Amino acid sequence: MSDADSASETKTAPGPAPGFADHPAHNIDIAPCPGRQRALFGDDVIADSKRALIVREADYPPVIYFPRGDVNMALLQPTSHSSHCPFKGDASYWSIAGGDGKSGENAAWSYPAPYDEMTPLKGHVAFYADRVRVGP
Repeated sequence: MSDADSASETKTAPGPAPGFADHPAHNIDIAPCPGRQRALFGDDVIADSKRALIVREADYPPVIYFPRGDVNMALLQPTSHSSHCPFKGDASYWSIAGGDGKSGENAAWSYPAPYDEMTPLKGHVAFYADRVRVGP
């Protein structure tokens, strides 16, 4: 983990998520993902874990979040892209450089300092399913 990655993961949580106050029926479930999960970009294994989390949010497809220690962070380059979720917090992004010369721009994200309700996501990385193959 680089110093920049380490610094971004040590931010403190910003407090309760304002999204739940505005939309109390919005549901986000975070649970351990059963079995082994992998993330592949082309032929490159980006992540391999038996400790992943599965996040089910409202009507969105489930998303697998991998512990950073199970992600090959050497294949990810931090980008300046960011986004904000009123339920989870501010997200940081990475692009992927594959061994075959392909790249996936902003294909991975993380919540370095998630809102209180989402603290299990701290230290985890997720991947866009249309750019990275994620599954057993």
